[in-house]
Amino acid sequence: MHLSIDEYATKFKMSKEMVLSRIRSNRLATAYVNDSLYIVDPSSTPEQTASSQIIKKPLRIQLTKKGTESAMVKLYKKENEALKNRISKLENRIDSLIDDKESMLKEERERIEKIYLTKDEQLKTMLELVSTKLQLGSESVVHEVSVPITTTAETSNENKPIELNHYLRSLNINSKMRKKIKKRFKTSYGKDIRIRQQNGLYYLDFSKYDYSDLLNE
Repeated sequence: MHLSIDEYATKFKMSKEMVLSRIRSNRLATAYVNDSLYIVDPSSTPEQTASSQIIKKPLRIQLTKKGTESAMVKLYKKENEALKNRISKLENRIDSLIDDKESMLKEERERIEKIYLTKDEQLKTMLELVSTKLQLGSESVVHEVSVPITTTAETSNENKPIELNHYLRSLNINSKMRKKIKKRFKTSYGKDIRIRQQNGLYYLDFSKYDYSDLLNE
């Protein structure tokens, strides 16, 4: 009775490598039938063993080396193919894990950047508010200095603040319009950093600001 390498290994609970090793060391009787290597089953009946021995010797002489090498090559090719498939699957899995990791890192980076951008905007708004409050506070302090009353030409030349009433009189604006303009300044005081007040009077600083929107008739 003839057994293939897989059948022999299964029947006698041996690994394929051990079976091939015994074949190479001539410890197993083999026969080559239809271009396939077979092992003579030692547990077969005497008739089966005798018939196997009839074809064993000539086949051993001609095919032991070639047949064994061919079977081993086929086995190695099969194992190599299985290893290649496993390696390919592992590489695909690694690529998938890398893609997932990169996606997670990208999302985390975008989230952190968004947080910092929001914080920057909040900080910028707070700084602007503090700066405005400080500027308004400093302008509302009464300084013990005299404010010179100058003409429009002098104000332009010397770049010094001019009192609102004095400036309006220099423009020859009627009293009704002057009251309307004063009311604008009073309403905007404390909200508009351009408007300065001292001793209850409003002052214009043309060297720094434009008041055309408040002075238009």
